[in-house]
Amino acid sequence: MEFKDIVQKRYAVKKFDGKAVPQEKVDELLEMIRLAPSSYNLQPWKIKVIEDQETKVKLLAESYNQQQVSSCSHLLVFCADTDYETNLQKLEEQMRAAGGDKEKLDAYFGMMKGGMGSKSKEEVAVWAKNQVYLALGNALNGAASLGFNSCPMEGFNPEGYRKILDLPENLIPCVLCPIGYPADTPRPKLRFEKEDVLF
Repeated sequence: MEFKDIVQKRYAVKKFDGKAVPQEKVDELLEMIRLAPSSYNLQPWKIKVIEDQETKVKLLAESYNQQQVSSCSHLLVFCADTDYETNLQKLEEQMRAAGGDKEKLDAYFGMMKGGMGSKSKEEVAVWAKNQVYLALGNALNGAASLGFNSCPMEGFNPEGYRKILDLPENLIPCVLCPIGYPADTPRPKLRFEKEDVLF
């Protein structure tokens, strides 16, 4: 399927049929998400993959009882990771091990450390949350390319999720992506005309 067909056919599923997506397909999707772009290539996200029904049911009440959460095959909880220092150190180690030019790498990481270090805690959180949506885009279109579907969801209680999933402070749940096989029918795709979004 060509990419233009994927974006045309993809839609936000409101109810899944409960059938499990094969693990190899889930693994393919997670690899697509892993390869998403990010600012500075710092990849400031962590994804909790939930497939056991008991946990999904617990999270349902923290998701305003939206049935996508409990009827999906797997629930992907995208969290912004505000611990940029750890990711920066890991990236620097990888790039230096790959044999890049030392002076260029020194300058590059000096620039990144200065840029990130100048941000407040709140600014880092906003920055990290923005990056998560790049990974989410790969998840949405990737699922459609693999023969199943998804539903991006911001309608949930992040603190409720934090408590149930016992998340550390540096991880901020910011968007959900249940995946599975749809039990509903998509409506015709409605979008603004090109002239409405270009100026």
